[in-house]
Amino acid sequence: MNTLVMILSPAKKMRVDTDSFAVRDLPQFLDKAETLLASLRAMEPRALQALWKCNDQIAALNVERLTDMDLRRNLTPALLSYDGIAYRYLAPNVMTGEQLDYVAAHLRILSGFYGVLRPFDGVTPYRLEMGARLSAGGCRDLYQFWGGALAGSLCGESSCIVNLASKEYSRAVEPHLPPDVRFVTAVFGEHIGGKTVEKGTMCKMARGEMVRWMAERRVEQPEQMRDFDQLGYRFCSEESDETTYTFIKEE
Repeated sequence: MNTLVMILSPAKKMRVDTDSFAVRDLPQFLDKAETLLASLRAMEPRALQALWKCNDQIAALNVERLTDMDLRRNLTPALLSYDGIAYRYLAPNVMTGEQLDYVAAHLRILSGFYGVLRPFDGVTPYRLEMGARLSAGGCRDLYQFWGGALAGSLCGESSCIVNLASKEYSRAVEPHLPPDVRFVTAVFGEHIGGKTVEKGTMCKMARGEMVRWMAERRVEQPEQMRDFDQLGYRFCSEESDETTYTFIKEE
């Protein structure tokens, strides 16, 4: 069992990189991903665009992806496949072997399509956010479809989960956790007008930076996270407790 497991949201934008790192495994919930793929393929392009909430160009690209999608060949390690802000700050391409081993053991990426991904699980580009209203497998949406499966997988690895995911994704896990599992959410905020405000882009940057910082120090206890001091953030004990670690960006 790991001392802790971090959870991170995926990114909408994805890329293919079959050269940098080898794929180590297939995703553990591949059978469920295949169920979702069948549901998506059964939909009309217009309905898919409404589900994805995207422009014509992105919709056309993803309709084309669905047609040719192969979940077992020409795969990219999940850690490299997501091309969002958090992953740019995580910067796996410039990590040492030891840091990559730490990330492989301690980081799990949540996905509306794949469920839970280990960093070196092989994936193919898809578009399906956890909050998307997709009916599949007799379920009204993805939260019902995944049920307690994601929490069960994470609890099988650790009794302490560090939440670096957005609310859209952490909500697929937190309600299903047993009481003996510790769930620590990192909040990255700024003091504006007497309130603590989280800004989307800065939060994504800080989450990726936190994963990298923890990998560099091989952090094994959540309490060690309080020393995080990147991007101008400092731990704020007054706004923190056992389940929430708040980091405030200094002026």
